[in-house]
Amino acid sequence: MKIAEHLTALEAAGLALAEAAAEAGPDAEVPTCPGWQIRDLLRHTTTVHRWATAFVVEGYTSYHPDGGEPALDGDELLAYYREGHADLVAALRAAPETLECWTFLPAPSPLAFWARRQAHETAVHRADAESALATGPGAVDPTLAADGIDELLRGFHGRDSSRVRTPGPRTLRVRATDTGDVWTVRLSATEPPRTERGGEGASKERTAEQAAADVEFSGAADRLYLTLWNRLPADAVTVTGDDAIARLWRENSAVI
Repeated sequence: MKIAEHLTALEAAGLALAEAAAEAGPDAEVPTCPGWQIRDLLRHTTTVHRWATAFVVEGYTSYHPDGGEPALDGDELLAYYREGHADLVAALRAAPETLECWTFLPAPSPLAFWARRQAHETAVHRADAESALATGPGAVDPTLAADGIDELLRGFHGRDSSRVRTPGPRTLRVRATDTGDVWTVRLSATEPPRTERGGEGASKERTAEQAAADVEFSGAADRLYLTLWNRLPADAVTVTGDDAIARLWRENSAVI
């Protein structure tokens, strides 16, 4: 996805999050984040938005802590969230392509990193806000969802801090049935997951190595996206193969 597409997704997800939060109310429980109410979700998300904005606007070239969560509630908190989201979108749209600042995942540029990371940060938390409604999390654009799966698998879980480890070599496949994207994730005890991304051709002409995957998650990209982020139950997608690896993902994949 291009930077402009990530920014469009960030803007839309942030507005939808605010609408869901307003409808649910600050006291509503957030089922996808046990122990949180809507007020907790808004405080967290606006803190992340403002933290990201600081890197883009101030150009910090090393890690800089956030400013802490606001002690606001109700309509005042919702307005504060909306303001922070709008400021983040505006800052990213105004930033030059030559922007230099700190990042924490591989990306073509710092601007590309922050646009992508905040698009997915906000899309996932939009689903959290919507989980407080009777309708539950809404659909995610398939292209955005596939991009987010890629960021999660090749970005977050490519880091040494990933806790998704298996006693011996194992292979997890993730297959998006609508976009044709395929990810092959190689697991071990000593290294973080190593992920390769394939495409429609790989999904139609499986090699012997692909066929030997120990477990496969398959389904529409947006269902996979929210399931891999542990926002939907495992039965939201089709899981075939070793259930132990599927459970391992659920128990150890939370990003810290």
